[in-house]
Amino acid sequence: MGEYQLEQSERWVVWCCSRAARGLLSALLLSIVFYLPVVQAQGADTASTRPDIVNYIAYSETLASSGQPTASQLKAQAAAGVERVVYLAFTDHDTSLSNEDRITRGLGMQFVQLPVLWESPTVGDFRTFAALMQEGADRRTLVHCQVNWRASSFSFLYRVIFNEVPMDDAVMDLASIWTPSDNWRRFIVEVLAAYGLAPDCEFCDPLRD
Repeated sequence: MGEYQLEQSERWVVWCCSRAARGLLSALLLSIVFYLPVVQAQGADTASTRPDIVNYIAYSETLASSGQPTASQLKAQAAAGVERVVYLAFTDHDTSLSNEDRITRGLGMQFVQLPVLWESPTVGDFRTFAALMQEGADRRTLVHCQVNWRASSFSFLYRVIFNEVPMDDAVMDLASIWTPSDNWRRFIVEVLAAYGLAPDCEFCDPLRD
């Protein structure tokens, strides 16, 4: 509802109602104005698939990140239209899925592994990831590691740098998964700096010293 329409509605309330009823109807009008977009957004989210994968978060129609999915969860992702799985950890982790590459390919999805050292992620790791993501930017992609710490950090950076998502919004998504440890905070700041950016936003405290 535009400002002009809202103004006309308020004038109508003044004309036809008593003071008490006017206040009630004005509140109702404002509630409709602000609540309707929220209902629409929630409806869209409810209609989307919400997999029971550890720390799963969908950022858009084409990008989500999570912890380690099971074979059945990968099957559900394929059925939901996911086309690519990007794995950012090592296959020898005690919670990794044995033969995930073969399982994923057998389901018709692309499987790409970029093993990122937990102790020392690098700008080069991110550049490789970004090049991969840009190569098929329209592909529905699940980025995962073991608990979505690596994956959410890489997703945060990609969304801010390449998708131009407001940093405040992206930080809030990241913080819903975890607060980066010192080495990962330094990594995030270093990558941002490599692309001419800095953690300069209202909710960026978890990324600052």
